[in-house]
Amino acid sequence: MRISELASRTDVPVATIKFYLRERLVHEGVRTAATQAQYDQSHVARLRLIRALLGPGGLSIAAAHQVIQAIEEPPESVYELLGVAANAVAGPNLEDALRALDEAGFQLPEGALDLYQHHMRQIAEFEIDNVPTDSPAAAVRYVVLGTVLLEPVILALRRRAEEEASARRFG
Repeated sequence: MRISELASRTDVPVATIKFYLRERLVHEGVRTAATQAQYDQSHVARLRLIRALLGPGGLSIAAAHQVIQAIEEPPESVYELLGVAANAVAGPNLEDALRALDEAGFQLPEGALDLYQHHMRQIAEFEIDNVPTDSPAAAVRYVVLGTVLLEPVILALRRRAEEEASARRFG
């Protein structure tokens, strides 16, 4: 398919696809002329991945590069994969986040951090137990994309649960 059809299939503007090509987030198509190339389903899949990483995943172009590199050239161990995922979504560390709470004068209820840690540990154990072991590529994809793209889902579920709890308590 030509770039215009690729754009149509993915809802990604041609100019954006060209930008991704220049940034090497998308591999080049097969050249058919000096200024034309053919693209295939792998380009469609890559564009969808990039849009997910940059959109809901909230990654920068540089972080998206790291994720894509890990998918294309998996690290030697699953443990290293977790490092790629963690680095891609690196936000404030726990110490910085707690300092910000303190500086804002926000006090957590007694035992809140222990409760959060307990539930996060359960989620992490579940996620790690489900990392595919049949191929490095599958493991990379699961770990990196699961980390990057599930984080907004987890936060959205928390907000929904807070709305429900608020309605029960105050509504």
